[in-house]
Amino acid sequence: MIQVEHLYKGFGPQPVLKDFNLQIATGELLVIIGQSGGGKSVFLKHLMTLFQPDAGRVLVDGADIGRLKRQALDQFREKLGVVFQGGALFDSLTVFGNVAFPLRERTSLPNADIVERVEEKLEQVGLRGMGHKQTAEISGGMKKRLSIARALVSEPEIVLFDEPTTGLDPVLCTTIHHLILDLHRKFQFTGVMVSHEIPDIFQIANRVAMLYDGAIVEIGTPEAIQTSANPVVRQFIRGEIEGPIKPN
Repeated sequence: MIQVEHLYKGFGPQPVLKDFNLQIATGELLVIIGQSGGGKSVFLKHLMTLFQPDAGRVLVDGADIGRLKRQALDQFREKLGVVFQGGALFDSLTVFGNVAFPLRERTSLPNADIVERVEEKLEQVGLRGMGHKQTAEISGGMKKRLSIARALVSEPEIVLFDEPTTGLDPVLCTTIHHLILDLHRKFQFTGVMVSHEIPDIFQIANRVAMLYDGAIVEIGTPEAIQTSANPVVRQFIRGEIEGPIKPN
């Protein structure tokens, strides 16, 4: 579904992504790992069409999304659901209102259908009966569940997860990861997650890609990544991330 070819992105004189190449199959859940500030979220913003490549291209279903015009771009964005790192929830809206927001903004669904779909999604993420609460009234873990419900309510083909467990304790982190896994199995969306949660992500990913120095240096099944002979991958997995990773 997603093919990234020789993607380059820099900010001023500083390159962030350099000859970044990646293929993501329809229906898989791919997790991208790598050091903080290494470009993982920059790549996701290309998939969201918030950034344009300086060179290279990003293809989705064969279409170069960096060249889409207004109507085609709107149609592409309807395929996307996004779970933002900080949640990006609306404090002025209730739990129900946050999940209903994309349906009310993007669709002409009757209110009864919106209510039915929102309640269904809230139940699927474990927030049944919580729709009346204000966002400020719920816990951090519940806010993560709410963000996931909002991302999925439009029934997207592609769901992007930007560090979805940031700020959670290890138990809640594992709980959210397993929720994502269960929802992926149920709805079969194509999922792209960026994360630093080692080893949790090895339990949920179909494949794992290691981003280092602006490029994907290794990609494979969780088992293959965990037993990789690549010193960059081995050092990252062991948590040896103080200072630059030594490639040799």
